Amino acid sequence: MTDGADVVTEAVRTADHDRYLSALYAPQGKRGALLALYAFNAEIAGIRDRIREALPGEVRLQWWRDVIASDDADAGAGNPLAEALKAATAAHNLPKAAFDNYLEARIFDLYDDPMPSRTDLEGYCGETASALIQLSSMVLDPAAAPDFAELAGRAGCAQAITGLLLLLPRHRARGQCFVPADLLAAVGTSREEFLSGDGGPGAVRAVSAMIALAREHLGAFERDASRLPQSLRPAFLPLALAGAYLDRMERPGFSVLKQTARLSTLRRHWLLLRRATKGW
Repeated sequence: MTDGADVVTEAVRTADHDRYLSALYAPQGKRGALLALYAFNAEIAGIRDRIREALPGEVRLQWWRDVIASDDADAGAGNPLAEALKAATAAHNLPKAAFDNYLEARIFDLYDDPMPSRTDLEGYCGETASALIQLSSMVLDPAAAPDFAELAGRAGCAQAITGLLLLLPRHRARGQCFVPADLLAAVGTSREEFLSGDGGPGAVRAVSAMIALAREHLGAFERDASRLPQSLRPAFLPLALAGAYLDRMERPGFSVLKQTARLSTLRRHWLLLRRATKGW
């Protein structure tokens, strides 16, 4: 393994251990490209935490947009992640437009603007988590991947909304709210109340509604998941953990507003192994 590959692998192992574990179930020859995609996702998702101001964050997103769009082999040279991503994109003929849409969606992360509606949230999830699953599917089995784009959409929404719930304490601490405004209104609260203090009486209802939305997409995925070919399972494996995370959030006495649900390493390995070997 090259030094650059080591950097990419370690980036995923450190920042996104669930996806790191899922990549281990991919064929050896496909694993490097999956890890490049996951490292790219971790890098972009972490910009808000590393760069506190929105404008420098947008500059960083634009740098990635330019690197990916460029046909110059030297674009991004010297950056191990950029080099790995460019190689994966070229080797597997991944659509550059998907990365452009992904980066456009991620601009939302840099600001504290309200998420207007459930439709907007699902669109955000589709351009980020769902797109990542679809790109991973194209790496694993480009012939089969197009037939499961809709399933990737459902899976990405379930995974992304679960992830947003896991990050809820961090988001609230910095005044960021991914809970859609129409959902907040439906449970009798507002973005301002949700972010202040303990969130008020409507915050628990809003969290329950978000969990229900994640389960709705998870259920829709699972109803059709038996069709998923074994070749594509590694791309969808991170979703094997979503239900367990949601179960943990719904335990009596657990506060999603203040706590981050965690699964033991052993349980994560078991859930991934079960889905990798038996499917859904």
